[in-house]
Amino acid sequence: MTVKVLIADDQAMVRAGFAALLNAQEDIEVVGDAADGVAAVTETSRLRPEVVLMDVRMPTMDGLEAAKRVLSAPEHRRPKVLMLTTFDVDDYVYEALRMGASGFLLKDAPPGDLIAAVRIVAAGDALLAPSVTKRLIEDCFKARPALRRSTRLDELTPREEEVLRLIARGLSNPEIAASLFVSEQTVKTHVGKVFAKLGLRDRAQAVICAYETGLVTAGDPRQT
Repeated sequence: MTVKVLIADDQAMVRAGFAALLNAQEDIEVVGDAADGVAAVTETSRLRPEVVLMDVRMPTMDGLEAAKRVLSAPEHRRPKVLMLTTFDVDDYVYEALRMGASGFLLKDAPPGDLIAAVRIVAAGDALLAPSVTKRLIEDCFKARPALRRSTRLDELTPREEEVLRLIARGLSNPEIAASLFVSEQTVKTHVGKVFAKLGLRDRAQAVICAYETGLVTAGDPRQT
């Protein structure tokens, strides 16, 4: 299947460069672009891409607000959003992940990283840049007191809770399957149930949920 992508960035050269790189891939098609947040929301609704590359800082409406609006669409019309930033500690990044963005990518990342990121985000069975994403999320929780276990977790079975903990470690579906000695299809079923019960949109949001519910804590050696 071809992954349809929309590029939202206020720099024309960035949009053109990303489009040329992605359109050169047999399994990726850039269906449109946008130079500001308002256009990003409009074009996403009109073109219905599977993945939106969203620059954090844009005129008229910033990428955070644009992502929020894009991610508020009905589930069957909601794309995956990949935030583009110049710094991996951008203040906006954590909030974007919390809202349901699938991950973030540095704008000066190697071309291969961009291509891989689009494929990973579209597939949805792995966390993009797990070590960097985990570090960012952990940094946001280190300053907080340890959270007590939330009653939200009571909805999960012991196996589903274990799967959520492994997602929080950054493991992909195949890695979880190997860890639990089960099939990938079984893992996909568990992941789907975890997402449904906890109202999660993506793996990045699942990692945040694991910390917010007290299932895992910042600095826990078991999470490395």
